Amino acid sequence: MKTYFVDSFTNLKFKGNPAAVCIAEKELDRATMQNIATEIGFSETAFIRNLSGDAYSIRFFTPKKEIPLCGHATLAASKIIFDTTDLSQISFLNFENVELRIRKTEGKIVMRFPVYDTEEIQVPPAMLKALGIEKMVNARYSPKNKIILIEIKGTATLASLMPDFQALLQSYTGINGVLVTAQSDDSEYDFHYRYFWPWAGTTEDPVTGGVQTFLTKYWAVKLGKYRLNAFQSSVRTGRMTTELLDGNVLIYGEAVTVFEGVFKSEA
Repeated sequence: MKTYFVDSFTNLKFKGNPAAVCIAEKELDRATMQNIATEIGFSETAFIRNLSGDAYSIRFFTPKKEIPLCGHATLAASKIIFDTTDLSQISFLNFENVELRIRKTEGKIVMRFPVYDTEEIQVPPAMLKALGIEKMVNARYSPKNKIILIEIKGTATLASLMPDFQALLQSYTGINGVLVTAQSDDSEYDFHYRYFWPWAGTTEDPVTGGVQTFLTKYWAVKLGKYRLNAFQSSVRTGRMTTELLDGNVLIYGEAVTVFEGVFKSEA
């Protein structure tokens, strides 16, 4: 099975968010895909299979579990398909039968994702303490993604957070992760964010596209603009442009392939 490692949401190797892309010739069982994803160890491994023409199935696995949607792994998979075929647009279908339309234009890959609403939530003090947050501006919850959104003030404060991940795990149950965000202090970006998800994946996801299904709308409403520049202030860093359009969110990104190999099947 051809396998690629791709750094997403960057134009530089060893930056952005690494994802593995496995091109399956036949449908694989869930246990096999989970074992491969755990073996590789990236925050996300995408398994893609051509259905017909420009239509592909796509499934996403963290080292711990399957999840329905992942932005950086979709970007990585798109990069590989565009580089190895003559296609200029793709239609991915995830295991929930959600269609993800992808196209390339002017050197960027543009992903069309759904938009999900958020609702009010009370964040327990234990979670704020585990994150190292002394004061928050707002908190919301995305039921579809099972992710808590916490807004704080100051991008420097956001970048300096050093969570206690064991305490964070114990502070809440039944979620996939916590996203912490802040309005940008400069004109280059509109907002910064970081995503912590020890419940479902790794401790911190370097660059996260899937959260834009609710984060873009959150900031679009707050800032009164519908095309936004985002920066993820993890150690590896990453950047993307997002846009609310016709009830969807468009995510513009770049990716770099860093490895190509073959994952051997069992004898």
